[in-house]
Amino acid sequence: MLEGASGLGVRLGLSEYQRDFGTRFAASGGYASWKLERRQSFREPGNPSWDALVEHGWRESLRIVESQRDEFAEEVREADQLGVELLRIRVVEAPLTPYLQWELHSLVVRAECGEQIRVVGSDQVASLESEAPLPEILTVGQGTVYEIVYTDGGVLAGAVRYEDEAVALRCKKIFRELFHRGEDIGRFFQREVVALPPPVLEFSDVCQSR
Repeated sequence: MLEGASGLGVRLGLSEYQRDFGTRFAASGGYASWKLERRQSFREPGNPSWDALVEHGWRESLRIVESQRDEFAEEVREADQLGVELLRIRVVEAPLTPYLQWELHSLVVRAECGEQIRVVGSDQVASLESEAPLPEILTVGQGTVYEIVYTDGGVLAGAVRYEDEAVALRCKKIFRELFHRGEDIGRFFQREVVALPPPVLEFSDVCQSR
């Protein structure tokens, strides 16, 4: 997906990436912001709902997700005011990892607050993964693409920024095709997620998130 961009990216640490994205997003009116999530397990220390899952359990974690509706809706309103559509594609493999089960509860609330989110299976991206799994990708504006970087343990560590309109156009074309073939997250959630028992975190999730 990032063919032709090798060696052209700028590595950004976490705080630098967050500042850089915020600045570019604020100036990106008229262009959709796409996010592709491929990896099946992460850790999100500092996220109130994730921290609650680690420390207090499933019920408290879901209560906090529900309490974040105003925050999620405000993010969508701010994007709307800028003229930016928020679109996300979530690749899902079965059986669901504990992280993904948790994240899907958060994503369905985000969708109910206005973010456009669809789910695709790993079979739908297999043709794009002949050499390696797809990276986590975020686009902003006309020609900026971030390859999001994580630690080996799945904690956000920054990004590699590419400023190449040809690369951005290629990514967006792929994302539009995947989005068109994907399933609305609300339908997927009701069929595959809502009836599941609470997830059981791995020992490393608990220890390394504290």
